[in-house]
Amino acid sequence: MLNFSWPIDGTIVGLYLLATMVAGLMVRKYIHNVDDFIVAGRAMDLHLGIASLAATEFGIVSCMTAAQNGYINGFAGSTPGIFMALAMYIVGATGFCIEPLRQAGVSTIPELFEQRFGLGIRWASGVVIVVGGLLNMGVFLRIAGDFLVFASGLNPNYLEIVMTVLLVGVAVYTILGGMLSVLVTDYLQFVVMSVGLVIITLLLLFQVGWTSLVETVEAKHGPGGFNPFVNDSMGVPYVLFQAIFAFATVLTWQTIVQRVLAAKDSATGRRIFTRTSFFFVCRFLIPAIWGIAALAIFGAESSAADDSLYAMPKFLSVAVPTGLMGLLIAAMLAADMSTDSAYMLSWSSVIYNDILAPFRRRRPWSPRVGLLVNRALVAGMGVFLLLYGLWYPLKGDLWSYLTVTGSIYLTSMSVLLVACCYWSKANNWGAAAAIACGAIVPITYLILEQLPATHEFARGIGPHWSGLAAFAVTGVAMILGSLLKEAVVTCPSPPKGAP
Repeated sequence: MLNFSWPIDGTIVGLYLLATMVAGLMVRKYIHNVDDFIVAGRAMDLHLGIASLAATEFGIVSCMTAAQNGYINGFAGSTPGIFMALAMYIVGATGFCIEPLRQAGVSTIPELFEQRFGLGIRWASGVVIVVGGLLNMGVFLRIAGDFLVFASGLNPNYLEIVMTVLLVGVAVYTILGGMLSVLVTDYLQFVVMSVGLVIITLLLLFQVGWTSLVETVEAKHGPGGFNPFVNDSMGVPYVLFQAIFAFATVLTWQTIVQRVLAAKDSATGRRIFTRTSFFFVCRFLIPAIWGIAALAIFGAESSAADDSLYAMPKFLSVAVPTGLMGLLIAAMLAADMSTDSAYMLSWSSVIYNDILAPFRRRRPWSPRVGLLVNRALVAGMGVFLLLYGLWYPLKGDLWSYLTVTGSIYLTSMSVLLVACCYWSKANNWGAAAAIACGAIVPITYLILEQLPATHEFARGIGPHWSGLAAFAVTGVAMILGSLLKEAVVTCPSPPKGAP
């Protein structure tokens, strides 16, 4: 029997949603130009940055992903969180790439690339970032809706309506308040999310018991449930790819980098990274514990676990009592709303700042026109999110899909950023080759995975080898392309009349 009560839990959720909308709309009067809209006037302090980054990077999708990893891989499923935490701390402590990026005073990464590689590379980088980001974000709304259906007992016939209403609410305060609304609502959502996660986790540990969780992982997964190197579905390729992917994400994922660009100075941006780093362990470990608890109660052979992605919300629907269920749903909606608003703003800002850059230069746009275009782009992101989420058939586990689509731009953008900041011989030929190769490999894998004739072939390769190949090919393309231009341009012309 489901424990969600509409009079009690529904009221809790409704009051939270109302408070979020009011908070998000109250700051709209402070938006005067595009800089305010995209990077909040570059005035974000440390504590607001920590709360905003943590709230943005924990949504229903990331929770479902980590819970599924815990269900099918045990505690080893938290491996990506360990690498993310290490990457965040190392990059923040050293300032690797993010310090020169913030000091450049740009609003997006492609804007920095123009200073080194030219306008064409800036435009191409923007296109790749938006394509990869939208494909990655496309499944967010559907997964969030499915969570609500299984956790609260919502009638599936009303799923599309609920998804649309929720998205419209998020879009309204993001369209009107931009980054300021995202930061303010993120702070509120961080508080609700943190309280909810801690309370629900303690409740589940009390109900199931830590010893039972460990014994379940040992019985169902053996040593592979604790050690990713000996896990049949993970192994060395998985670990290597997750390590590289984590550093690429920290360096170039737009929603993360946007916090550095919005910080009041580079030192604040670096401290945001180091002090948020441990959160990424929690981001993967807490939902993994929920997934393992579902495995302990349902068992891998139970009909409730037919789809590992939904085992966790099915378990929560019967394990969390009325009253706390309202807090859980509010916490998860808080996490999801902060993610959706930040992602819509991030991709729309790249379209405006980089893809539309050539058009804005022909005839400079006034601040009013710039704000209007940005708001229209955010609305467009919402429409895409709604439509794509309704028809795309997710195949394989969710985390693999997110890493493959993210690789479409993470591979090339991370290589370009490192080369831009630290390799004096890098040039636009190498950058163009890296962008092309970095996008072709993961897109080809996605296509092969979707086609019935090549699906098994794609499974044989796997997302981890595909991802490693993408990073390797992109790095080689950057080096060879840059050296080729250097050789061609500096090669002396033959004297006139020479044979």
